[in-house]
Amino acid sequence: MTLYIKNMVCGRCISAVEGVLAQFGIRPLKIELGEVTVDETTIPADGLTALNTVLQQLGFELMDYRKGRMIEKIKNVVVTLLHYTDNKPRQKHSELIAQQLHFDYSHLSKLFSEVEGITIEQYIINQKTEKIKEYIIYKEMTLSDIADRMGYSSVAHLSSQFKKVTGLSPSHFKRIGTNIRKPLDMVGK
Repeated sequence: MTLYIKNMVCGRCISAVEGVLAQFGIRPLKIELGEVTVDETTIPADGLTALNTVLQQLGFELMDYRKGRMIEKIKNVVVTLLHYTDNKPRQKHSELIAQQLHFDYSHLSKLFSEVEGITIEQYIINQKTEKIKEYIIYKEMTLSDIADRMGYSSVAHLSSQFKKVTGLSPSHFKRIGTNIRKPLDMVGK
């Protein structure tokens, strides 16, 4: 049985979910962003309701409807691509998402907009902005390096998009510091 878990978007999220499952005596057969495969026989009769209650206390949620699962899969592809992959893809984000999820991108885009209230493209821009904030704060790269790593055509393009999302230029953000970053599961909300 596969459990789909909303807001499970990073390695620490996986660890937190593993801890919750352990509390219930459930050992996952496989665990990855947004999904946990378990042996059905290890889940107590009323276990899913109780499990969901504990997960919600940590900011997660069991998902039992199809649209929600697909939205989480889209988000996980984007988060993995932008936050956990060093090499920028050679194909467009839309092509990559459609290819990985085996659905037509226009269908995925319509579904995402309907459920989330923003487009996949805006979600990608918001996620990129959070990654750029991270790079700026840790002072590991120049803006030119960041623009290249994040797939922008120029520093001016990066700066323009960053300012549209945050209201700040990258240099002003650098001066004011770390207090305005968002957790990955809150990006786009």
